[in-house]
Amino acid sequence: MASGFLYDPVFLDHDAGPGHPERRERLLAVMEFLKRQSWFSTFERLTPRPAAREWIESIHAHRYVDRVQQACQRGLPYLDVFDVGISAESYEVAKLAVGGVLALADDVVNRRVDNGFALVRPPGHHAEHDLALGFCLFNNIAIVARYLQRQHGLEKIAILDWDVHHGNGTQHSFEEDASVLYISLHQYPFYPGTGSSSETGKGQGQGATLNCPMPAGAGDEEYQSAFSQQILPKLHAFRPQAVLISAGFDAHAADPLAQINLSTTCYGWMTTRLLEIADQYSEGRLMSMLEGGYSLDALPRCVGAHLAVLTGAASSPAIPPDCT
Repeated sequence: MASGFLYDPVFLDHDAGPGHPERRERLLAVMEFLKRQSWFSTFERLTPRPAAREWIESIHAHRYVDRVQQACQRGLPYLDVFDVGISAESYEVAKLAVGGVLALADDVVNRRVDNGFALVRPPGHHAEHDLALGFCLFNNIAIVARYLQRQHGLEKIAILDWDVHHGNGTQHSFEEDASVLYISLHQYPFYPGTGSSSETGKGQGQGATLNCPMPAGAGDEEYQSAFSQQILPKLHAFRPQAVLISAGFDAHAADPLAQINLSTTCYGWMTTRLLEIADQYSEGRLMSMLEGGYSLDALPRCVGAHLAVLTGAASSPAIPPDCT
């Protein structure tokens, strides 16, 4: 079977404003790169659909969804904070991004595809229950985690967030819920200020949050060590029924918004490790969705390294013997 790929030019219609780093050119650069890859034609292409409001409200407050819609209809330049730029089209585009990810989930669970990637915008992992933050409107990955549980009956969902910024919105959505394991690698201290190693969940969710904060200047070795010593043991113990990736590529050494120094090949390495987990515990069910990544040169190459592994066109070295 093939891997699924979600993209539509409608995602270009969200306009965060002049000079905003989360711009339409990000997706255009990725698509231009992917179309030159021989393996790209093997993807099963998916078409987005608007998400039903009930699924958005499985994570976000009803009043918040209203506020997003009304702000876009009124032509406001931003929502809640200055870095969440919006345009008249943003609400409908965000609904299509969520709905597209849910369609990808249907295809993965129903075995129409083995795994999949969603090249969508606006991103989602900073969006809180009732607050827009960090370029994000609706928390795509949190919504799809709930959808997998309520629509498809999967009980244990693992979310791995390798965006350079901590996914505060995703963590807060599940920090009291032991059925969703949230793991994040991110620069710290850094925006948004959350994600210390002491944040491990609350109440019944205690222990179901794992933060691996990284100092500025960290690179492949530090990330691979975190995988080997903390992340993979946690995933093996949890035994997820689906693996979701908040795939931000702004921890790359060339990204202008942070100071982590990952190589392009490290994204392939991390993808391989998570595919191994999905194959062992989740019947191969793995989905990833774009978050950050703001270098128009590095972003396409990192996405390419990630997708080449998903399709089986490339693989990365096995985990070193001393890292098991």
